[in-house]
Amino acid sequence: MSIRIATFNMENLFRRPTAFRLSNPAKSEEVLSDFNKLVALLDLPVYQETDKTEITRLILKYRAYAVDPKDPPSIFVNQSRPGEGSGLFRTHGSGKDTTIEFLAKGRSGWAGWVELGQDDLDLDVVRNTGRVVSEVDADILLTVEVEDRLTLERFNKQILEGALGRRPYPYNLLIDGNDPRGIDIGILSRHPITTVRTHIFDTDPEHPENRLFSRDCPEFEIQLDGSPLVILGNHLKSKFQDNPELRLAQARRVAEIYQAALERTPHVMVAGDLNDDPNSAPAVELGETGLRDVMSHHSYRGVPGTHGDCSREDDKIDYLLLPPSLWPEVQHVGVETRGIFADGIKSFDTVTSKGNAASDHAALYVDLDL
Repeated sequence: MSIRIATFNMENLFRRPTAFRLSNPAKSEEVLSDFNKLVALLDLPVYQETDKTEITRLILKYRAYAVDPKDPPSIFVNQSRPGEGSGLFRTHGSGKDTTIEFLAKGRSGWAGWVELGQDDLDLDVVRNTGRVVSEVDADILLTVEVEDRLTLERFNKQILEGALGRRPYPYNLLIDGNDPRGIDIGILSRHPITTVRTHIFDTDPEHPENRLFSRDCPEFEIQLDGSPLVILGNHLKSKFQDNPELRLAQARRVAEIYQAALERTPHVMVAGDLNDDPNSAPAVELGETGLRDVMSHHSYRGVPGTHGDCSREDDKIDYLLLPPSLWPEVQHVGVETRGIFADGIKSFDTVTSKGNAASDHAALYVDLDL
């Protein structure tokens, strides 16, 4: 049976705070500064009159009370019981005539929190993401940077099936990971997903008080005709945040999980965004287990990278790693770059700028005879 397996850092299947989309960096910094100020004020055990005045000013400045999907506020105060006499505040009037009636005397007087307002998904961007997925047409697709399972399902039904007229995937799964922004790892499959194991609770060997994985290393077990297939999904710590020790510790743990999975089935793959190049310590660590990168297979003749303009090996950060037993079964390896907007890349005609690009990652896929 020929089966296509792919990995794609979709990058755009999660909502971003509206403050991060502002074109003026100074304005973005102002929102973040006011957000931090409001959080600090609301954490005070007792609100003095000057505190109430400043809190009220910030709430009104950002319409932090407004529930408006079409025009979400940059800052939102989420009250669990607003307007019942036990909340933080109650609003009167509407629009520019809105006033605030302060209710709480201090932090213990109300239940809730402050959050940065979020945009909805950008439809043009998501459609271009859908074009990448439909062109690759994988039987099993590991998805990186997805907000939650329902977002993945909406993408599956509304974009792949509805907007693009492609077959939707009958199975999709995602477990929330450790990223506070909700950037998670999921999977779309045309074959039944029978088991998932999470590693969100694994701890850093050097700092046991901290979680090891920035997101997770989920083990997705998929039912095929023969031996079950286990895919270890990854999105290691960003190298732009200058923490190579943590990224290496994550890779070492992935290697251990891979070795343990091999005891259950010979068909185990490591896939996803390792956030480092093939000569890096994390990649070498995984290679020492016997895992091999599909882009090193003799059948591959494409670009050397998977990120940015994909023109250099240093641009390769996305991987499909196979155990020795699956290496002879490789039929074809490919990289779909047309969702990227960058110099030297021939993009889809609907990808006209970085703003509507599907991602700054290419989708990587392999055809296997299983």
